[in-house]
Amino acid sequence: MLIMAVSFWGVSFILSRELFAIEPNLSVTTLVTFRLLLASLNMVPALLLLRRWEPIKKGDLKWFLLLSLTEPFLYSLCETGGVQYVSASLTSVIIAMVPVFVPFTMALAYHERIKTSVVCGAVLSVIGVATMMLGDFSLDASWAGIALLGGAIVVSQFYVLLIVKVVHRYRAVTVTTYQNLFGLLYFIPLTLLTDFHQLPLLSYSPKMIVLILALGLLCSTLAYVFYNYGIRYLGASVTSTFINGSAVVTLVAAVVSGQEPFSWVKVLGVAVAIAGVFVAQHDFEKSHD
Repeated sequence: MLIMAVSFWGVSFILSRELFAIEPNLSVTTLVTFRLLLASLNMVPALLLLRRWEPIKKGDLKWFLLLSLTEPFLYSLCETGGVQYVSASLTSVIIAMVPVFVPFTMALAYHERIKTSVVCGAVLSVIGVATMMLGDFSLDASWAGIALLGGAIVVSQFYVLLIVKVVHRYRAVTVTTYQNLFGLLYFIPLTLLTDFHQLPLLSYSPKMIVLILALGLLCSTLAYVFYNYGIRYLGASVTSTFINGSAVVTLVAAVVSGQEPFSWVKVLGVAVAIAGVFVAQHDFEKSHD
């Protein structure tokens, strides 16, 4: 499930850049609102029909509101905003830094013991991702975009702190559904206030619709369900390390689509990044044998 989640997120960077390229009047807030709306229109009826809907327990509403404030609201504004100004590959490298900070964040907030293998695995996988970019990496990208992506890293740390408040009390699909619903409550007023005049200027072409469907159903729905499931059963520190895999997927997809040139340096980076993921899992699997 985690491999599928990071695969969807890895491709999302490329899909988002393609959308901004073909739709110059598409804003970050409008794109994310469309994604969340599609996700909610699918998830809510499905849960009701399958009788899997879980009401929010007493005292948990505040956690869901705060959780949705971090992701999808603030995180999406920062990450998707950064993708507008920074290449998909560089975006994936910056986002891959998220797991480096998670074990320390958990240790400070919840006194969770920092496992050496988790730290080493996170650092090793980030080194692998950086190695993949050695031939092409440069800092001539928009510093505003880099700053936005840095903000996404900070927001992700608060998300990890909040998700552990609810992920063990509800199904992963329930948590994701409420995130999207409350995320819409934040995004719809902002979109109507800032981008309502641009909605008629969009083409609503088949390509635009397909790309938004992919982002909404795969990246805003299934990916978060799978990721929350991972946090529930593997823990936040180990699960977050898998985010590095999205950078691998981004670069592979970019090469296949012709956006990035192939090089053996990138192949070496893939191997190192994947090795880091396995190192991070080692202690968990050993302790659960």
